[in-house]
Amino acid sequence: MALFNLTELRASLGRDVRLIGLDPGAKTIGVALSDVRLTLATPYGSLKRGKLKANAAEILAIARKEGAGGLVVGLPLSMDGSLGPAAQAARDWTLALSEATGLPAAMWDERLSSAAVNRFLVQDADLSRGKRAASVDRAAAAWMLQAALDASRPAVPPPSSPSPPEGEGRGEGADHGGPW
Repeated sequence: MALFNLTELRASLGRDVRLIGLDPGAKTIGVALSDVRLTLATPYGSLKRGKLKANAAEILAIARKEGAGGLVVGLPLSMDGSLGPAAQAARDWTLALSEATGLPAAMWDERLSSAAVNRFLVQDADLSRGKRAASVDRAAAAWMLQAALDASRPAVPPPSSPSPPEGEGRGEGADHGGPW
């Protein structure tokens, strides 16, 4: 399967179908899940990074259990926005994962997601290093998926003001404000 851009992936999903966010690291893969309205991402868990076939089976099982129809995988761009070796490896892994699971996939910039999550867990949640290590992968996946959902949300047209009834506000009676 080819990679989708996020807008196309989102548009291709059926009603009430979720997205899975993945933050692949060297040892673990953080997993997050969107709600069915594609507005909110929540941490789901983490998987031990292993052989592609085994990881694909685990991810497909999550997709089936949770009603997910697509993947959003973190893209580790270089700080200048270029595609370095890590980004190319992530792209190759995402293509292979999409092929192995049969799920369409898009990639999203994950720069600084782990750093932001670590900062939050230290400053706001006051978690120790050990507890943080267990949480950071899935939280980083949720952070990345939330950013992707926010950026790809369809524009909502502003509410239109109702047209005044015929004769009000236009022409007849408009200059004097009524019968009095």
